[in-house]
Amino acid sequence: MLHTETRGEGPELVLLHGWGMHSGVWGAWQDLLCERFRVTAVDLPGHGLSAYSGERGLGDWADQVLAVAPRRARWVGWSLGGLVAMAAAQQDAPRLRGVVLLASTPRFVVAHDWPMAMAASLLVDVAQQLATQPERTLKRFVALQLQGSDGAGEALRELRARLRSRPDADAAALQAGLVLLREADLRPVLRTSSVPLHWLLGAHDRLIPAGVRHAFPALQAQVIDTAGHAPFLSHPRACARQVQRWFLDDCERTPDAAERLATR
Repeated sequence: MLHTETRGEGPELVLLHGWGMHSGVWGAWQDLLCERFRVTAVDLPGHGLSAYSGERGLGDWADQVLAVAPRRARWVGWSLGGLVAMAAAQQDAPRLRGVVLLASTPRFVVAHDWPMAMAASLLVDVAQQLATQPERTLKRFVALQLQGSDGAGEALRELRARLRSRPDADAAALQAGLVLLREADLRPVLRTSSVPLHWLLGAHDRLIPAGVRHAFPALQAQVIDTAGHAPFLSHPRACARQVQRWFLDDCERTPDAAERLATR
């Protein structure tokens, strides 16, 4: 069973962190969301306080999260967490009322028809370096999250401090996560999903080009002009306002009377 922490009052909201991270990284952004939502932050398999049981496929990771997530919730998935959220929307759409893809993408590596991504060789290199120099590799990856964003130095210090608050991720889970990032292609989910999807991106993201939003113009998208790959850290209030705008407006339209009352 994955580790979760729930606090706040209002409509149900699930937070999924990125590769090599844990739910303790949300920090001040989670505090802002808790003012309007009942927030459940999940540690992905082998990350933070969640054990790793050999989950390999993306569907396995999504199943693990679905087992602990509140029903009929809205989800926010950061980076790898966005892939897991998309997979959950594909597997059990009625469980999700909406998804925000936070600095995430349906396909992380380039293809002949998908230039808006990183080279697959980059993730192969990370996997090789992780096997021989795990601590150094993770430090480099953490620094990459904030490159190009306003206040990068301060936000990076905060991120590193929060990462130290929980155990290091399981080595096998890290390698499995890299495989998911390298092999997953959930573009069909974005084309056919009945779950409302939204994109929250950083204009200076070195991993997920903000131009990826143009491939799916039907999705509502917001780009934070001076943010990198972790806009919730560098711009917590702007990101919180956008999530509230999308999800609380949706709550006002829902026929669920109990949920409407929870937003007041």
